[in-house]
Order: sequence, then structure tokens, then C-alpha cells
Amino acid sequence: MPYPIENRPPDLRESMYFPEIIRGIGTLTRHFLRNLFFGRSKNPDILARPRGAFRSDNVTLQYPEEKQPYPPGYRGLHRLVPREDGTPRCVACYMCATICPAQCIYIEAGERDDDPIEKYPVKFVIDELRCVVCGFCVEACPKDAIRMDTGEHAPPSYQRAAQILDEKQLLRGEPVSYQYDPWLRRGLPGVSAEKLEELRARAKPFPLVAGDEASHTPGFSVRALAAEARARGRDEGKTGK
Repeated sequence: MPYPIENRPPDLRESMYFPEIIRGIGTLTRHFLRNLFFGRSKNPDILARPRGAFRSDNVTLQYPEEKQPYPPGYRGLHRLVPREDGTPRCVACYMCATICPAQCIYIEAGERDDDPIEKYPVKFVIDELRCVVCGFCVEACPKDAIRMDTGEHAPPSYQRAAQILDEKQLLRGEPVSYQYDPWLRRGLPGVSAEKLEELRARAKPFPLVAGDEASHTPGFSVRALAAEARARGRDEGKTGK
């Protein structure tokens, strides 16, 4: 609901500014002393950090020396998932770049010399300054070639170029193979038949439930968190809280 604003010139007290400055300093001092010596804020988003018997537990986190652990649902920086031979699983289909609402992914596709069908990313760039950490790229990828399971925050930098990650910086982590990967079914150049059979035996089935993020992020499942929330709701309903 809008409230009326009295449009009038400032009076003498307001024109001097000093009374308002003194009142602002008093408000700041009151909050400072209350947070320093008395009870901490009741806001649940403010951390309880013990500081002693005569000092409040409400204190600023001294970043970067002190870092708050991220919750289990935190996605983290992107990474390109490698194959067994060290090349990216990405086939340069542009689905992640197409679905990205921030348009922060840039891909240049190239053809493999040893494969007339498959493509690969000659250049794969993500501008982390524009990324909104929505995870759409992970859900859209048909090859499980991009994940957000690093649990790492974008490092601070003084140059914008340091926040633009290319394919060399993104390609990391453990290799992943699925049973229906085309390169495993057709064969890998430079890989012997015995090694290829070993890779096929070690490959895992592709998850049928694509909406379950446990298949992308180890130790994290949207369904498990939802089940825990429903269980807490039932327990609170029984106790009457």
C-alpha cells in the first residue's frame, strides 16, 4: 500500500544536518554495543559463533581466512567431464549454450580426424561473471559432459579475464564412461582391443531418471532432501510444534 509523502522544503533542523548526523551515530553505536556485549541476533541466517562469556556470539566471518562450509546442495564451478583417454565427453552439440539463460557459454565445434561422425569442442568457454548458477547446462547435456559438482566458489581476481574459463581449465576430474557411449561402441583410435573391452566392462549404465541430481553430483540428491523435509514436517506435526 503506498504511503503519502509530504513534499515540503526542509526546516531549520533538517537544514543543519547535525541533529540527523548525531542521531545516526547514536543508532550505529547502539547496534555496535548490543552486538558486541549482549545477545546475538535472532535471525537464523546469522551464524552462532562463540566468542566468550562477556561477548556476543554475533560476529563477522573473517573471509578469506575463515570460510563457511557450503550446504550439500551447492553446485560449485563447472567442469568438463573427461573420457578414459583424457578428451572431453562433450560432442559440441550446443545444447548447453542454447539453454543457458545468461548466454555465458561459447563453443566452437570441430570434426575429429579419426571419426567422421563425432565432433568435439575446439573451444569451450564459460564466463563465470555472467553465470547465474542455474544448472540448466548440466540438465540439458545429453552426454553428461558438463557437471557442477566441484563444490568450489569462483576464485577472486583483479582482472575480468581471470573469470573466463576455457576448455583447458574446465577439463578435470575423474573420467566417466557409460555403456552406450558411441566411442566405446565404435572403438577408440590408439586403444587396443583388450583395453577397449576393459573400458566397456567398467562403463556404467546411463541413469534412467535424469531429474535425479544424485547421478550428476556425488552425495547429493534432490529426492533425498525432499524426503527428509517431508519427514521433518510429519515429525513436527505429531509433536505439535
